[in-house]
Amino acid sequence: METATAPVFAVVRSGERAHADHGWLDTYYSFSFADYFDPRNTNWGALRVFNDDTIAGGSGFPPHPHRDMEIVTYVLSGRLAHRDSMGNHGVVGPGDVQFMSAGTGVTHSEYNDSAIEPLHLVQMWVLPATLGTAPSYGQMAFSVEQRRDRWLTVVSGEPQVEAPIRITQHASLRVARGEGAPLAVDFKPKRYGFLFVADGAIEANGMALGPGDSVRLYDVPRLEVAGAGELVLWDLPAVSRPE
Repeated sequence: METATAPVFAVVRSGERAHADHGWLDTYYSFSFADYFDPRNTNWGALRVFNDDTIAGGSGFPPHPHRDMEIVTYVLSGRLAHRDSMGNHGVVGPGDVQFMSAGTGVTHSEYNDSAIEPLHLVQMWVLPATLGTAPSYGQMAFSVEQRRDRWLTVVSGEPQVEAPIRITQHASLRVARGEGAPLAVDFKPKRYGFLFVADGAIEANGMALGPGDSVRLYDVPRLEVAGAGELVLWDLPAVSRPE
C-alpha cells in the first residue's frame, strides 16, 4: 500500500492510466485492478479502486461476490441496473450515486439498463475502517442543480461532515458540475485527495486538466478549481484498515 511522506500534487493524464477494452467493457484503471498490477500503484490513501467504465448496451457484470469493501458508483451517463443477494434491485441514473458495503459478504450483478445506449460510470472502492459488518445497499438521486458550480458532499464517514450516504471510513466524496464559478476545498493536514475530471476543461491549482485526467494530493491545504466540467473529489485518510 502506497503511503506519502511529503506534500504531493501529482497529475495523472488520461492516457497514462491502465486500459482494457473487452468489447462490451471499455475501462481505465487508476490503481491496480484485475490483470493490471503495479506494486507502486495499489491505492491512494484509503482509496483502493477508481475505475472509469463504459459498458455497452445490453452488457454488464454477472453475479460476483465481494466482502469487506465499501463500493461507491457514480453514474455519469446512461442507467445502471443492480441486483444483489440481499434482495435489493434498482436502477441508477445520471448524476446518481449507488452505495454498497460488502461487509461479511454479498453477491451482486450490475448491467446496463439499456439494450442500445452505452453506460458511463466511475466505480470506487474505499477500504473500510471496520471489518465484519453486515452488508448493506443504497442508492440516491441527485439533481444537476444540487452540484452546479458547487461541491456537493454525497458520501462521508467523517463525524463532522454531513452527507446523505454514510461509510465507516473517515473519507468524503464530493461531486460538482463546474460551469465557470471558482470552486475550492480545504484539506486538513496529512490528508489524501483524489480529483477526477470526467469531462470538460478545468484548472486545478493552476494546472490544466481535461477529460480522464486526475490529480493525487497529499498534505496540500487547499484545492482551487476553475473552468467547466464534471468533477469527482475524494478527501481521504491514510490507509486505515484493521487486520
